[in-house]
Amino acid sequence: MLIGYARVSTSEQNLNLQKDALSRAGCCKIFTDHASGATVNRAGLEEALKFAREGDTLTVWRLDRLGRSIKHLIDTIKMLEENGIGFRSLSESIDTTTAGGRLIFIIFGALAEFELNIIRERTLAGLAAARARGKVGGRRPSLNNKKREALKKLYFDKSYSAKELCEIFKISRTTLYKYINKDKPSA
Repeated sequence: MLIGYARVSTSEQNLNLQKDALSRAGCCKIFTDHASGATVNRAGLEEALKFAREGDTLTVWRLDRLGRSIKHLIDTIKMLEENGIGFRSLSESIDTTTAGGRLIFIIFGALAEFELNIIRERTLAGLAAARARGKVGGRRPSLNNKKREALKKLYFDKSYSAKELCEIFKISRTTLYKYINKDKPSA
């Protein structure tokens, strides 16, 4: 059985083009979503995946209707494949129930993995270069040195409670204790 899935990003957009194409392709049941591709939870897609059985084929009008990214698309198709469910994209003429369609997805997967490795290598090289120049990564401290010294003085003088200090310096209790424990005077 062909199962259709259609998605538009905003409520102003219309699903008719996709639904008509899916109907012409022979989809018996069509699930829909009005959600951005970046949205993780898409009720229509989840329903379609629950409805699909081994031997069925999930069909979309275009690849970008199914996946948020190439990685998400590949992960979804792998999950379909593991459950014995095929995948078909009408616009790109991809059909994983055929040998050619499976080959295309193997190539997509290899390219996605290659891209992730390149990004990882660039990131590590950039971090190493920054460290060599004396740059330290991470978030900037909540308090500058002067405020941190004032915080420690007030804390160790027991002039204010931890809660009051957090309110005064606009920091969390975790941040307060991080500064106190980091700079605790030796006994």
